[in-house]
Amino acid sequence: MPDRHLVDAHVALLRGSRVLLSKRRGDAFDGCWHLPSGKVDAGEDVLSAAVREADEEVGVRIDPADLVHVHSVHITGPGQEPRFGFFFRASRWSGEPVNREPEKCHELGWFELDALPEPMIGYAAVGLRALGGGPAFSVHGWE
Repeated sequence: MPDRHLVDAHVALLRGSRVLLSKRRGDAFDGCWHLPSGKVDAGEDVLSAAVREADEEVGVRIDPADLVHVHSVHITGPGQEPRFGFFFRASRWSGEPVNREPEKCHELGWFELDALPEPMIGYAAVGLRALGGGPAFSVHGWE
């Protein structure tokens, strides 16, 4: 079987120095904070996936031109297929963020970038550090 890698799109919605995070529910990361995100669907580019996921998860509409790439990560972990995660920031959108997936998310919260909540999904924290001028690329979970 050929090796394959999933592709994820992550969106950091920013209001000044605060970022919107969601607290995961009902999966291996239950109770962990993360960005609105999801897998890129077949036939979909990563910007379209980021826009779609932001709408599906928190009900905001983003113009793809307002997404700025801040980080890419190549990640793996126990029991996970390897993946590439692309992190984008957005400071402009329409709509007020709400929890549109209560079956997958306990709550939403705005947090200062220098005071992120715990527990956080590890690679989400890596992507968020790039907002403060961290590296544009990293690997996570590889030995």
